[in-house]
Amino acid sequence: MAGIFEIAASGDASYFFRMTAPDGTVVAVSPPYTTVVGAAAGITAVRDAATGLVVDRSAGQG
Repeated sequence: MAGIFEIAASGDASYFFRMTAPDGTVVAVSPPYTTVVGAAAGITAVRDAATGLVVDRSAGQG
């Protein structure tokens, strides 16, 4: 099962989204958006970015 994106309202009339893993662990929380539509657009951007290539720039550290 894939993770879940949730849109929630913040107490200051803004919205944010969080991405949770299948076990419920919060993986990421967005910055605030002024509208639900903006938060949904943020989710779309993250989804699109998640399909990109992984580039290891650690130069063998760790």
